[in-house]
Amino acid sequence: MADILGLNTLLAQLMSAIGLAMVFGNGLAMWKNARGQAPKGVQGAYRPGRARFLLGVGIVISVWGLSGQLV
Repeated sequence: MADILGLNTLLAQLMSAIGLAMVFGNGLAMWKNARGQAPKGVQGAYRPGRARFLLGVGIVISVWGLSGQLV
């Protein structure tokens, strides 16, 4: 059933999408912070350690998803 629906490929594509979204979002947050911009109406400080960690996690997830598509 999984072969008919292509669930293995779909899961790999979803993992790639989630990972790339994490990379893009955290990269954008780091870039905007470096330029001195902050989102409007947001309370709290920018946490660079958290952004770097989640950027790394996003890279790992996207590489995992992309490697799943190639197999």
